[in-house]
Amino acid sequence: MNFEIGIVVPTLGTRPEYLRKCLDSIRLAGKSHINLVAPSDFDPTTLLSAGLVDQVTVDPGSGLAGAINAGVRTLPEKINLVNWLGDDDILKPETLETLAKEFSKPSVVFVYGHCDYIDDNGQKMWSSPTGQFAARILRFGPDLIPQPGALFRRDAFEIVGGLSADFGWAFDFDLLIKLSKIGKLQFVPLTVSGFRWHSDSLTVRARWKSVGEASKVRRSHLPCVLRLISFLWEIPVVLATYLAGLRVNRLALKAKSNGKS
Repeated sequence: MNFEIGIVVPTLGTRPEYLRKCLDSIRLAGKSHINLVAPSDFDPTTLLSAGLVDQVTVDPGSGLAGAINAGVRTLPEKINLVNWLGDDDILKPETLETLAKEFSKPSVVFVYGHCDYIDDNGQKMWSSPTGQFAARILRFGPDLIPQPGALFRRDAFEIVGGLSADFGWAFDFDLLIKLSKIGKLQFVPLTVSGFRWHSDSLTVRARWKSVGEASKVRRSHLPCVLRLISFLWEIPVVLATYLAGLRVNRLALKAKSNGKS
């Protein structure tokens, strides 16, 4: 089977410098079709003429999950592997083909690698721990699967209904659990992406809310009996996840104080 990759980039157009770096990195990561999802008043002419964007989709205005859903569903029909990337994040060079090869196994619906946490200037601060174990603990532990460093089958995305608009931060986590119910989440030992950790990041600005929402997602996928006792592991998981975020914040502040950001 031939694999064709589509990358959706949702943007408000308010961070042009980061957006350009994001699109440049996708081009360097390998052959893909880039669908930029932006407000109707965004002018993509420069990006289109520079060959950094293949398609522009108007943001339906229903939130980030809705923008990504629109981006995936307006991709050309030939696209069968997809992911989205924040307009301030990056992909590592020549990584997409390595991820795509894993889909030769019919049972695999999602492939992921390592993701670096980077500062405002793109300098690495930390690497999130992940591996095949992250897929095994998904429903009971912290989400250690980095969405920016992944690809998933487009048909599997549609089978599970795409991203849920019920969640403002943890819709990617909800998608992962849904996909794990219909196929395998496969890890590859490769650093695929960089997640930019700065004050404007959606997840950083609402860290406690995003951690709480992830807990809600985990509990929503549990059988009713386990839901009643889920507080036994949810409290330590929530605290550990929140403290990990504080650790990255400290690293970011240290980088700024050292003049790196």
